[in-house]
Amino acid sequence: MTKRKWLGLCLYLIFLMLPIYWLVIMSFKSNEEILGQLTFWPQTLSFDNYVKIFSDPTWYMGYVNSILYVLMNVIITLITALPAAYAFSRYRFLGDKHLFFWLLTNKMSPPAIALLPFFQLYSAVGIFDTHIAVALAHCLFTIPLAVWILEGFMSGVPREIDETAYIDGYSFPRFFVTIFLPMIRSGVGVTAFFSFMFSWVELLMARTLTSVDAKPIGAIMTRTVGAAGVDWGLLAAAGVLTIIPGCLVVWFVRNHIARGFALGRV
Repeated sequence: MTKRKWLGLCLYLIFLMLPIYWLVIMSFKSNEEILGQLTFWPQTLSFDNYVKIFSDPTWYMGYVNSILYVLMNVIITLITALPAAYAFSRYRFLGDKHLFFWLLTNKMSPPAIALLPFFQLYSAVGIFDTHIAVALAHCLFTIPLAVWILEGFMSGVPREIDETAYIDGYSFPRFFVTIFLPMIRSGVGVTAFFSFMFSWVELLMARTLTSVDAKPIGAIMTRTVGAAGVDWGLLAAAGVLTIIPGCLVVWFVRNHIARGFALGRV
């Protein structure tokens, strides 16, 4: 690699990491230092912002609530999308192509259009302000994408494998779990990644469909705005802790993300 390419790569990485670096150093500063002067590292290292988050149930329960409904969403999405994607990849039926395209159109609509119907429905059936309510609402957007991704991976598996398994006496559940799923495990991982990331960063529906018991961390972070102004240090610390789960998920599926963006077709 030439020096010019190295220089361009370094400048790009600096540009990419600068906001994250600034967020991290702000989390170790006091509000007085943040507002008082421009410093490129904390003059007085302080862990008070993190102590407040881990010692205040209002704060750390926000992370627990977010993780709970995100995991519920991922599990429900995979359980629902796997058989649907298998049907699209292996069978032909009336209107299958139109239905398959219609699934993608769900991603073209903003989540805001479903807020009022979900709010009224959940209030009527008594699941408002619960983790399962947010998880089910997010499934409206994650399941169609999951079906598209998984169908691409499943279509890459030869149908002869299905037929051979049936000849060998495998029942469909046994074949699907012991043979087929291991062959598309990278697709399952990428699907879980996309479902996780959508549910983790989505705030509008999660905030509207919860009030106290299942309130996500994104909604709790708005409490840093008060009459005295914004508690920038506390907000930065909460932001750093919010980034960590996403980074961990990216690390585990880093080898399969490229195929996921191509819906399994590379």
